[in-house]
Amino acid sequence: MIPTTRREFLSRSGMGLAMLGLGRVMAGEQGNPLAPKPTHFPPRAKSIIHIFLNGGLSHVDSFDPKPELSRYDGKPLPITRLVTERETGNAFGSPFAFKQYGQSGLPISEMFAELGEHADDLCVIRSMVADVPNHEPSLMLLNCGDNTLHRPSMGSWLTYGLGTENQNLPGFIAMCPGGHPVKGPDNWRSAFLPGIYEGAYVNTEYREVEKLIANIRNPTLGSDAQRRQVDFLQAINRRHLAAQGYDPQLDARIQSYEQGYRMQMEASDAFDIQREPEAVRERYGDSAQCRQLLIARRLVERGVRFVQAWHGKWQPWDNHDNIKKNHGELAAQVSRGIAALLTDLKQRGLFDETLVMIGGEFGRTPTVEQRGGKSNLGRDHNPYGFSMVLAGGGVKGGIAYGSTDDFGFKAEQNAVHVHDLHATILHLMGLDHEQFTYRYASRDFRLTDVHGKVVRDILA
Repeated sequence: MIPTTRREFLSRSGMGLAMLGLGRVMAGEQGNPLAPKPTHFPPRAKSIIHIFLNGGLSHVDSFDPKPELSRYDGKPLPITRLVTERETGNAFGSPFAFKQYGQSGLPISEMFAELGEHADDLCVIRSMVADVPNHEPSLMLLNCGDNTLHRPSMGSWLTYGLGTENQNLPGFIAMCPGGHPVKGPDNWRSAFLPGIYEGAYVNTEYREVEKLIANIRNPTLGSDAQRRQVDFLQAINRRHLAAQGYDPQLDARIQSYEQGYRMQMEASDAFDIQREPEAVRERYGDSAQCRQLLIARRLVERGVRFVQAWHGKWQPWDNHDNIKKNHGELAAQVSRGIAALLTDLKQRGLFDETLVMIGGEFGRTPTVEQRGGKSNLGRDHNPYGFSMVLAGGGVKGGIAYGSTDDFGFKAEQNAVHVHDLHATILHLMGLDHEQFTYRYASRDFRLTDVHGKVVRDILA
């Protein structure tokens, strides 16, 4: 049961919420739940842009070159095979060429050649580890910290703990062109956190603001009339809330109505990339993936806390066949936009305070996938070792942290579990993952559950 008084809130929260809980009480129970809140310690980053290459980017074809894999191409690997979702065969050397970039000499494949100019700003974690070789649980682990149980998403945790700096926009926005990814809204759910912290979904397949955000403009009522209408509705809802006691669903509805009204002018501006100079739009490119990255920059510039930019509907990077063609086409849709985003953040003084994260829910096998005993030049799912790229927001640049084995099958040195990644992200945002909790069902929950350690070696 959720506490209904300030005294009950403090006594039941204990020390878990620390300054965060105190800040909420001092702000008053009826205060704006999205108002900025104090952190446990000075943050290195203020906002996050998560570029989600959903379906599973192949690390051995992008940021983790494996010369040994190429030498064994077409031959059995001299290692014990790990459990994969589908049948795999012999070694499959990368069809993509790698090149070293920058003073750091960080190797990047031709798929993401545009990122070469930012090599000295990239932190490539090559030793990421998830739990199982399946999309659904791996998506839930990366987004919500648990494979199976109903838990709040990382974006919801962050907006709950930190609030947002723009009260006229949601603190957490999930953009995906063409429709939902696998597991849909579960990826940005608030679960047992108040509903106001759930991610707001935007279909960036569309260009016009009216299509990007449904009902953003009222065709019959002006602003003043809408304000009176919302005030009347809110008064009725609050009277009902006072009479029956705290109801999280009704409270979330009250907050969403208010935010929906405030969004009309602010969102129309933030999502309209035509307001950008032509040279900026040209730098990003015109794919849906690149356009939404420009929107992402405009959102964090306006104080939005967490922005997810999914590549597309379902799982586009899930390339079980012809990885040369399919991965190549997908990278062409987004690589230019990522490079432009990093350039843009630097030029606007936002790079150091914005953490950019690039990757999928797992990697792909170094072996070729087979169907009926025949190779189809694709790769299966690999949660045992894969790459995640970070930039800005307090991480070191020009480094490759950790490693997989000689063939890219399994993390071998400095393994970083998803729980460790979450602990590190919260640390960069000024939160101690062990102290940042929420009391629910007589237990103090946290994003990292009972796991996770901060990967301090990648901190700037």
